[in-house]
This record gives sequence, C-alpha cells and structure tokens, in this order.
Amino acid sequence: MKVYLFILTLFFCSITFAQTSISGNVVDEKNQPIPGASIKIVGEAIGAVTDFNGNFSLTTQKKPPFSVEVSSIGFSTKTLEINANNQKISVVLSDEETRLDEIVVSASRAPERIRESPVTIERMSVKEIKKSASVTFYDGLENLKEVQMNTSSMSFKSINTRGFATVANTRFMQLVDGMDNSSPLLNFVLGNLIGVSEIDVQSVELLPGASSALYGANAFNGILFMTSKSPFTDEGVSAYAKVGQTSQEAAGNNLYYDYGIRVAKAFTPHFAAKANFTFMNGTDWYATDYRDRDLVNNVGIDRTDPNYNGINVYGDVVSTNIKSVASGLLNAGAITPAQFTVFNAILPNQNVSRTGYNEVDITDNKVQNAKIDFSFHVRPWATSSAEWAKDIEFIWQSKFGFGNTVYQGANRYYLNGFQMSQHKFEVTSKNFFLRGYVTSEDGGNSYDMEFTAVNINRVWKPDNTWFGQYAATYVQSTLGGATPDQAHAAARNVADTGRFLPGSAEYKNAFNQVTADPDVLTGSKLVDNSKIYHSDANYNFRDIIKIAEIQIGGSYRKYDLNSFGRIYTDTPENGPIDYDEYGAYVQLQKKFLQDKFKFTGSVRYDKSQNFDGNYSPRVSLVFSPDEQKRHNFRGSFQTGFRNPSTQDQYIGFNVGNAVLIGSAADNLDRYSEVRPVSTATGQAFAGGESVVMTGQNAYFNSYTATSVQQFAALAGSDPIAASALLKRTNVDLVKPETVQAFELGYRGQFEKLSYDLNGYYNIYNDFIGNLNVVAPLYGTAQDAPDPTAGPTNAGTQSLHALQTGNIRAYQLYTNTDIEIISLGFGAGVSYKIYKDFEIGANYNYAEFDFDQEKDPSFEAGFNTPKHRVKGSLSNDKLFPNFGFNVSARWNSEYLWQSTMVDGMISEATVIDAQINYGIPKLKSVLKVGATNIGGKEYQQVLGAGAIGQQFFVGITINQ
Repeated sequence: MKVYLFILTLFFCSITFAQTSISGNVVDEKNQPIPGASIKIVGEAIGAVTDFNGNFSLTTQKKPPFSVEVSSIGFSTKTLEINANNQKISVVLSDEETRLDEIVVSASRAPERIRESPVTIERMSVKEIKKSASVTFYDGLENLKEVQMNTSSMSFKSINTRGFATVANTRFMQLVDGMDNSSPLLNFVLGNLIGVSEIDVQSVELLPGASSALYGANAFNGILFMTSKSPFTDEGVSAYAKVGQTSQEAAGNNLYYDYGIRVAKAFTPHFAAKANFTFMNGTDWYATDYRDRDLVNNVGIDRTDPNYNGINVYGDVVSTNIKSVASGLLNAGAITPAQFTVFNAILPNQNVSRTGYNEVDITDNKVQNAKIDFSFHVRPWATSSAEWAKDIEFIWQSKFGFGNTVYQGANRYYLNGFQMSQHKFEVTSKNFFLRGYVTSEDGGNSYDMEFTAVNINRVWKPDNTWFGQYAATYVQSTLGGATPDQAHAAARNVADTGRFLPGSAEYKNAFNQVTADPDVLTGSKLVDNSKIYHSDANYNFRDIIKIAEIQIGGSYRKYDLNSFGRIYTDTPENGPIDYDEYGAYVQLQKKFLQDKFKFTGSVRYDKSQNFDGNYSPRVSLVFSPDEQKRHNFRGSFQTGFRNPSTQDQYIGFNVGNAVLIGSAADNLDRYSEVRPVSTATGQAFAGGESVVMTGQNAYFNSYTATSVQQFAALAGSDPIAASALLKRTNVDLVKPETVQAFELGYRGQFEKLSYDLNGYYNIYNDFIGNLNVVAPLYGTAQDAPDPTAGPTNAGTQSLHALQTGNIRAYQLYTNTDIEIISLGFGAGVSYKIYKDFEIGANYNYAEFDFDQEKDPSFEAGFNTPKHRVKGSLSNDKLFPNFGFNVSARWNSEYLWQSTMVDGMISEATVIDAQINYGIPKLKSVLKVGATNIGGKEYQQVLGAGAIGQQFFVGITINQ
C-alpha cells in the first residue's frame, strides 16, 4: 500500500511542461514501411515505436533543437535533428547486412555490440519472433544454436544447453526482467508458465555456457534472459489470437487455442503503466509408453510378466516377493503350519507387482496456462536538466502464472491448478539497478500420478489382501496342474476381481479421495507454499572512472520451503526449512590498441549457509583486427560452481519403490518411516515385526543398487560368489560441484554472409548426481559379507534381508569423485541468397567422457544428442505484405538417463513452416503455420508423451 501511495503521489505531483510533438514514418529503400522501428530522443529515455504502417508519434517536454535516433534490427541507424514543434519527418533506413552491431546486455551486464561479446551468445529479436514458424516464441528457441528442448508437456519445456539436464534442469537459469523464474520448491525453471507474453517481448538473449562469475551459483550451464517492453517507449493496445489443432496418434485431433492482450500507456514523461493477459488451452500429448521401465534388463517385457512395471503405467510399482507372502499369511492365521509348508514349497522366489492404471486414466490430459502481469513505471526526474537523474526509474511489477501441466521427475506429476507469482520493486538507471523480489507458489490440486494409482488400488483392496489372494490362487492352480504362467494369470485374475475400473463411480470417488489427501500412505496430493526472497544490485562506474569500465554488484537470497512434509522433511514435527545464500562480484573491461582488443576480467564470491564459500573468476579477450570490426576472435576461461539444490539437500520424498533423501547433515534424521518385516526369521533378526528406517540407514548402512542386482542374478546358483559382489555404500554428503570452462570463438561477416564459430572444453569436478542404494531392514551392510558366518553375524543377517525382500530402496544425493569432461563445437551461418531470401543454418557437436569403472553406479544424465543440425529459409517480403518461413532440425539418437527411466531416444527430423500476410488497414498480421509437418512423432523425454503435429492460424493486431 505504501508503494502504491508513493506512485500515486509522484503521478499527481508531476509538473506539466510545454510539450514538443513530432511525428512521421519510417520506410526501407523500397519504400516499404518498417514496423517496430525505434525512435529515441538522444540522451533521453523517452522514445516511441512505429506501428504496422511505419508511422509514429512522440511527445516530449524537451524543447527544440534536439536529436532523435531511428533504428531497427537489420537496418542502419539514422540520427535526425528536430528544430520545431509539430515537426514531421520521413526516414529511409538502409539494409544492414551485418548482424554484428546488434546490442546485447547479458554477456557483460552492460550494453555492447554482439561482436564484442566475450563469450558465445545467441539472440532472438522481435523480428525473429514475428517470423518464427513455431506455435510460440518460446518453442522457437529450439531453433537457436546450442539449444535442445526437454519436453515434459505441451506447456512445460525445459531448455538444455551443453548437457547434463533432465526436465528438472537445476543447472540452467532463466531471468525475466531480472527475476529468476525458478520454482521455489523445485529450484528449476517451469518453462514459460510465468514468463512473458510474445507481444510483450523486447529481446531474448541466451548464454549457453557457465556464467557463475556474474550471475551466481545457478548459472552453471547456461542462462536465458527475456526482457519485456517498456510502456514509456511501446505504448498502445496490441493483441493476438491463435486457434488450431493438435494431432497425435494416441490422443487424436484436438482443439488448441491461445490468445493475449497487452495495454500500455505513458501518461506523462514521469509515469507509465502496462498490463498483459494471456491464456492457452489444449489437450496434452498423451503419454502411452507401455514398455517396462527397466529398458536395459527387461527388454520386451509386457503386462504378462508377473512383475511388470510400465513406464506410463502407475500403481504397479507396488511389488513384493510372492514367496514371502506365505509367512505373512501364517502370522495372520490365514493358513495353518501344514498349509504353510505347501505354500512355501510351491510359491516361486520372485517378485509380483499389483495391476496398475494407465496414465491416460490418471489425468484428464488437459493443459492450460494463464499469465497476468502488470507494472507501474515512475521517472520522477525525467525532465530534469541533471543527466544523472533523468533516466532514474522506479518500477513495481507483479506477475502471476496459473495452469495445468505435467512435470516429470522420479514420477510423473500433474500440476493441476498450479499457481506461481512474483512481485518486484526496482530502481534502475543507465549505470545502476537495485531490485528486490519475492517468488511464491501454490501447488493447488496437484498430485503424484504414481501414488494416485497406488492408493486407488489400496482404497479398493489393501496390499496384504491382494497379495494373499494372489498367493493362494497360485498355489491352488499349481496343485490343479497349471503351468507357472497359467498359475500367475489365474492368480492375477482372482486378485483383481472387483477392481475399480476407470470411469466407474467407484473409481471416481476413490480418485477424488486420494488426490485430496497429502498423506503418501493414503493419498497423492502435492502440497506446496514455498517462497524465495531475492535482492540484487549492480553499479557501473563508467561515468566516474574513465580508464576502464568497472562494475560491482551482489545478491542475497533466502529459501523458505513449505511442503508440509509431502516433498521435503518439513513436517510439523521437524519444523520448517529455510536457509540463505549471498554473493558479490567485480568486473573490469578495458579496450586497448586502437580498440582492437577488449579485455574482460571478473570474479565473484558466493556463500551458502550450508557450504563453504566459492570464488568464480572469469577472464576473456576479444580481438578485432580489421578497422570495420567484421572479424572478431574471442577466447575465455572461467570457473563456475553450483550449490546443491533444495532437493539435493532437504528432499524426503517417498516415490513408492524408493525414497529420495537429500544429504544435508541435518536432513538424515529428519526423514524416518516404519517398515514392516516379513518372515519369522527376519522378525527375529530385526527384533520385531517392524523397524524404523531413517536417512542414516540410507547413507551409512546400505548396498549399492548395482551390486545388489549383480547379487540377485547369481544368488540362486552360487550364493557365495554372489555375496562377494556386494558393495557397501560409501559416499560423502553432497557439496557444491565445480566446472572449469574454456571457450574459443570467431564471429564475422563477409559480404552477405554472417557466421559464428565456437568451441568449448569443460572439466567438471565433484559433479552432483544420484546414487541408487538398497538398505537391509536388519543386519549390517558390508563389502562381500560371508554367507557362512552364521545367524548371529550382522553381515549374514543383511544377506537374509536381501534374499527375502526385507529391504528399502533409496536415491541418494552425492558427488562423484571422478572427473567429467564435456566438449563441443558449433557453427552458425546466415546468408541473403537473393533479394530478400535468407537462409540460416547451424550445427552443434556435443560429447562427454568419464571413467565409468571408477564409479559404476554413477549416472551422468548428459541427455544431449551428439549431433544437431538446424536450418531455415525465409523471406519477409516475398510479395507485398506477404512472407514465409520454413525451419527444420535434426538430431541423432542419444541416451536418456533420469530417476524415472533410462533408455535411448531415437533420432528425429522436424519441419515447421508458416506463411504470413500483413493487413495494413487493420494494422494486423495473419499467420498460418504447422509444426512437425512430416508427421512422425518423436520424444524428447522418456516417459513423456510423443510429440505430434500442431496446425494453427493466428492474427496479431498492432504489435
């Protein structure tokens, strides 16, 4: 309220000055209007943008004479003198074939021409956004060099640059108007769910490498900057609407629509405001991969296998050793000792899983996203004669994102009614900014699909009852002469009798009950009210210190986790989880030898509450040998680091077949659960029918999952040799990971050909990853325990636990001791082949290497194709008011590794195209487009739906 009153006071107290008005039009050399051209008063922050017909009007309180600068991407810049009020000007801009003069900010936190950038940078301009053949501009980012998308849902796409990323890409950062878009709970970006509207985008810049030296710990493998338009320079009402169809073999043909509106007004030179609203609705890509999740050992396994666990089938994760069920029946009095002898002799020593539900039965597959944002901008001294004061701007900005989408981590999660908001107050000028913002989220009615199915099954029939009926029927069928396969089929048929069928009233009631319950033992609701509080500042001394350009800055962040114990260990008994981190940096830039060389050096120090501090230095040199600066060579070295995420530290998430436990020192005792012990012998070893398991068991009394799998494969034939394969887990608690990044590049221009080449070599140490382990419910994990040592030996007891299924699987968060190398190179070209026809192409090679034998259980999760090729052909002026764009991309097959499923993703070729027609009288552009024209469905994430086709027609008004 105080901020609101402050803004109103500034607004109403503004002094009215005599105004100077100018107007005119901007055209190219063919006398065609140039929409979106920028007209700016030299030395002022006041400006305007041309409309669809190239017309503009501008009002200022500055008295003539003064100068205005007219510019547009792809054209030369012109400066004109204004000598009178109400002066009309006509401006003709010449084509500028070079892209080297485009202005970028992100590489050095200061405006510079892209040719001077010390590191590789990719840029998507407003012009490129308008001609994109993708359905949204965010989808179009995939056509940039170095970008690989990981698509979890139609509205949830995660950007991957330089590898080591799943959908949950905690190594990549996304800033919208300076605000980190990462989820407070999950620590990674949720695509464009709370990003920016495509009619409000001013610029998009991508740094694909490490950027920790300026942007802190999370800018480890890349950072995306999206900047929105200012209401001072981009006024008016603009809108867009798209309608079309999605087409997928599993989902069929479904309606898709997306629309938005932007309203902006500069009421005076001192006060401006804007608001945006967008809404998208459609049917998501159905996820129907029914292969078994173990794509390495269970190739070809289908639902006929007793222990089937399908990728997009949920509830079948509940599994038990069917032989051990006999002991439970005996202890419950369901069978006599004599019957137990028969059961124990007939029941096979193998696991059996419950019957699951398909994902299409667990979710309505609807995807929606609504975004609302508004901002108030105040320039109190806009008409001041003091140069240092007139561009100072106060900004209050609020952003809200709502919707339904699917996120994939260890399981698949339906984010239903998910909400996220950001509120920022910022003071900015050409030489400094100071901002603070808060990000908060609400899980709404979100739920875990796996546990929804698990607990619907349990509402219908408890696990013990189901497995008991299965075991009894198996024995009865075998005694009747059935083969093992026939006995399994009969047992499942009897145990599933009366099962709730999707669509039935019983199923709907159970579904509603389970998804409203946050208790993992009985429900699946995801609860989240987490927050991030962040502030950062920067000052550039360029107007004070002339010998070099020096910047200083810093940031502070506080995490406030609140999942009510559903995801993290923040149960009411344990109390809340909050921790903070801070950092500071300094940068120096200097040009020398007639500006042929540009040196940049920076260093940043960051400290997290739970870890030691880290320094991140960066040095770079740009060399431009020719006078026109059309040939620019660059080289850089920098170190980066990434603090363990909130998940790495404090997760305590039961995903059914395993528990994910973060390794902050105080987290190991925060997670505990009671586990039942089967078999009489096991209960004797455990000292009761159940045991309490904590994170201490997971990290300090467990076997590596790899060695347990090797043990299980051999235990039936040679138990002594099998036991020798077991390895006790030996890991340290998680700590920050580091990277040393070397990069060389060359950006140049030769006549109509623009090109950019780059290569990089990264050395990762203390790489954060996951380790799957198996903890015995009793006994002590040992390297190669002795199976002949007797029942009092703790190692022998642990063997008994492994053999009878008295175990608990965990996923740990730790660092690997091995050094990981990643390297790659890229090449991008753009060429005007004939008149206004332009082709673009880029290629990326990516590879990584490490010694797997030194850490057999480590999964790198590189998840990046070795080869990627992208190309486009476009003409904005094929005929009067008519243009088109065709883009294509291809990637080689690659290995996908994640906590949910590992396997190969096939190569893919995707072609998108659009044609557009301008309607000058309506100040509108009509666009018709299609994506994946070839129609062959492809995946980018194992477990997510195969991506089909989209056809759309859209209109944009007054952009």
